[in-house]
Amino acid sequence: MQSKDKITAAINEAVVSAMKDGVLNSVEELPPVGLEVPPKKDFGDFATNFAMKTAKLFHTSPRKIAEEIKARINSDIIDKIEIAGAGFMNFYLKSDVIYRELKDIYDAGENFGQLPNKNNTTIQIEYVSANPTGLLHVGHGRGAAAGSAIVNIMRAAGYNVESEYYINDAGNQMDKLAVSVNARYLEQFGKEVDFPEDGYQGADIIDTTKRIIAEHGDKFLSLPDNERLKILGDLAYEDKLLELKQDLEKFRVTFDVWFSERTLHPDKVNAAIETLKANGSIYEKDGALWLASTKYGDDKDRVVVRANGEATYLAADIAYHKNKFDRGFGELINLWGADHHGYIPRVKAAMTMLGYNADKLKILLLQMVSLYRGGELVKMSKRTGNAISMRELMEEVGTDAARYFFLMRSTDSQLDFDLDLAKSQSSDNPVYYIQYAHARICSIFRQTKEAGLTIDDAPKFSLMNSSAEIDLINKIFEYPEEVDKAATEYAPQRIARYVYDLASTFSSFYRDCRILGVDEDLAKARLALLKITKHTIKHALNLLGVSAPDKM
Repeated sequence: MQSKDKITAAINEAVVSAMKDGVLNSVEELPPVGLEVPPKKDFGDFATNFAMKTAKLFHTSPRKIAEEIKARINSDIIDKIEIAGAGFMNFYLKSDVIYRELKDIYDAGENFGQLPNKNNTTIQIEYVSANPTGLLHVGHGRGAAAGSAIVNIMRAAGYNVESEYYINDAGNQMDKLAVSVNARYLEQFGKEVDFPEDGYQGADIIDTTKRIIAEHGDKFLSLPDNERLKILGDLAYEDKLLELKQDLEKFRVTFDVWFSERTLHPDKVNAAIETLKANGSIYEKDGALWLASTKYGDDKDRVVVRANGEATYLAADIAYHKNKFDRGFGELINLWGADHHGYIPRVKAAMTMLGYNADKLKILLLQMVSLYRGGELVKMSKRTGNAISMRELMEEVGTDAARYFFLMRSTDSQLDFDLDLAKSQSSDNPVYYIQYAHARICSIFRQTKEAGLTIDDAPKFSLMNSSAEIDLINKIFEYPEEVDKAATEYAPQRIARYVYDLASTFSSFYRDCRILGVDEDLAKARLALLKITKHTIKHALNLLGVSAPDKM
């Protein structure tokens, strides 16, 4: 436990003690303490306005609350507590606390950055979930980077997380895939074909067709149209799903569960509809079945079964989310494209109608990605004339840069992706700058090893007292809280920003603090600090799905 957590715990214990003694009136739940680092060292190492925030709660003046807390705190890390103004509390740490905490981090080794388990309930995170009918585009890439990073961060923060990909393998899109591949198949053997107007015309469909021919030849050519269509549709689906998985794995994205929409049809979809009909949430109009979603905030009621008896996408999504709730997850998190914003109230409405707590379903919306090259907006692939695929992006800028650039900004803000910057090997490129810092530390360790300098089991950290050393130590201290906040806020950009700042703080240390040619004990202490810094950079990059090279 770090000093911030210890002071927070001490304040809470002091308040509980005051309530037991009747000095403060009892309340069922205490508000968060909210410790902050003051803008000036003169105001202490930490400060809080807790007493001022709780004055109404305790029906007592802020200063009286602060005085009671101060009188009841007895901590081996606090040098003094000052009460300022109406009730601000400033905490001053003992001079050796920073070094004790640094030693704790050093002793934790590879475990630093991994927080204690939060609870036993499992959180499900579903993301990407693109149709298996074509290549993933850059929008999917942003979702893949964000979703996988959130999974990594939440696991590091102590949450039980299960990741899932919902395979949209039922419905009209699969029929379109089958007729598209069938047309290309016949074309490959010289047959004249009118390509379906609404078919998939991307070059990847031709690639899939050629792979099918390479394995099976022309043996489907003589089959009746309906038989050939069925076989080619199944083979194309298998090919597209495999291609999708391969691209995701190359992008360092894997899933615990691949859930097929086909398993919902027709039984689970029908069961969900019957439940909603039975409780009056679905009504019939013009031969179709409608979900009465306006009762729960939707702008209009929605069709779930068309007049021809065909279930809509919404019906399948209702059955899918019912299935999720029935699996007993403590929380459901979906990452959807921004164009699905209007879809949120109808799905949540259906879950409420089915008797589930819709507040347990959280939807994170991903805003658009715009690619720029040479200062110009890039809209189409040069190779295919279609939207640029995630595969092409990885080929152009690399997986590391693609992932980091996707994660630099909050998912709910539009992202301008500078392709030229992502490829550049300069300090202007943030991912290159961070990776170079890690590689430089590795280089320092190689040099010190050659010089015969090794780290003691008990480095004399107290020898480090320059501003560059203290700044680096304090930046490392921030990491566990950044992991925790990034998890609770579903905000991987916090880790991206933090590790960049850490690399920058290290650069200042590197400029001002020599390792070789100084007092040996000081050199060993600095080397131990660099070992912690190296691990922290690597741990943060791993959470983002970015590599930490030893050499560059």
